[in-house]
Amino acid sequence: MKKMILWLVLLLMVTACSGCASPTAENLMKGVNGKDIASTLIGNQQQNITDKTTEIVDFSLDIFKKIHEDENTLISPLSIISALAMTANGAEKNTLSEMEEVFGADIGSLNEYLYAYQADLPTSDKYKVSLANSIWFKDTENLMIEKGFLQTNKDYYNAEVYKAPFDDGTKNDINAWVNKKTDGQIQELLSERPPENSVLYLINALSFDAEWKDIYQDTSISEGEFTNKAGNKKTVDFMDSTEYSYIELPNAIGFSKPYADDQYSFVALLPEEGLPVSDFINSLDGKMLMKALKKQSDEKVYASIPKFTFEYSKELSQILKELGIKDAFDVDLADFSSMGSSEGNLYINRVIHKTKIDVDEKGTKAGAVTAVEMLCGAVATQDEPKIVELNRPFFFMIVDNEFHMPIFMGVLNDVK
Repeated sequence: MKKMILWLVLLLMVTACSGCASPTAENLMKGVNGKDIASTLIGNQQQNITDKTTEIVDFSLDIFKKIHEDENTLISPLSIISALAMTANGAEKNTLSEMEEVFGADIGSLNEYLYAYQADLPTSDKYKVSLANSIWFKDTENLMIEKGFLQTNKDYYNAEVYKAPFDDGTKNDINAWVNKKTDGQIQELLSERPPENSVLYLINALSFDAEWKDIYQDTSISEGEFTNKAGNKKTVDFMDSTEYSYIELPNAIGFSKPYADDQYSFVALLPEEGLPVSDFINSLDGKMLMKALKKQSDEKVYASIPKFTFEYSKELSQILKELGIKDAFDVDLADFSSMGSSEGNLYINRVIHKTKIDVDEKGTKAGAVTAVEMLCGAVATQDEPKIVELNRPFFFMIVDNEFHMPIFMGVLNDVK
């Protein structure tokens, strides 16, 4: 009973102050502990972890195939699945079933997997992966948030919870939170104040910052030609190195370049000459990609990577509907009764995804944010070394080297 009283006091007593110094919203989960869920889970269920990673790769490729066009593209599968899993914790009946079907996993096992995976991510001064989650709900007496929903997301995602007026100050607070949690990579999630009938945001922010295992020297950088998707050639800086992780697929070759201490790697796959990168991506599935990563050989590779940086953003609601998550976006059919209640029905309005990446001679820095906006509506070895020059459009990923989870997944069609 004491815990319930404390919870009610927190929800009733903590309010937002739009005239105060930023942040104007206070973390309602501060001092509220999550359950002690053993991170050894990831070590005890090796086959389950492999299966879940493959399911997430499949889900990510399904999204990627639908969004990739002519522009440079970058998504964070880990960020997207984390934000959507938090949201699914408030779903019921067919709304939940559709989400689980598209995820390829039930929400209970997905919660456990993501908790264990994130708890086990290696970090040091030379490589850092940081994930943060938050839930923002509107300060209105018409909205009641279920404490079980908040506690589950605290237990598995260490989610911070904020109650705020959803005005310009809230927009600034959310942007400041995202900027901080992505280490300055994503400075703005919301360009305008939340829509009038918005009542909830579920946000995942992710940042990746790692040095190469072998930092490129000046003598390893040279100018060369990159032929973009339109067939235009441009002179760019290339970084040349010798790697010992060769990857081969029926219609592509590639390599893996490690970051410091071999904990993470940059993986590049170059489609065979004449094969558009979009056609190559459409030929992939999670099992094929995971198999290629696990079976990479230690053959010598002369690798050449262009220095590049770009930002990307995409609203994913239509893509998710096409994949099968339909009821969640329907004001009449959505069932988020385990999330909370209001005068109208809770449903998803937008799923906003923003990313940024910077690859240079020292390493890679990348950030991602995914926000789910909820509305309330009325209703074989060879002696010769391999050569892989990334001088035309290619597919790439940033993965952890233990489970090969794609933390980021992208295509470089042009070097700006």
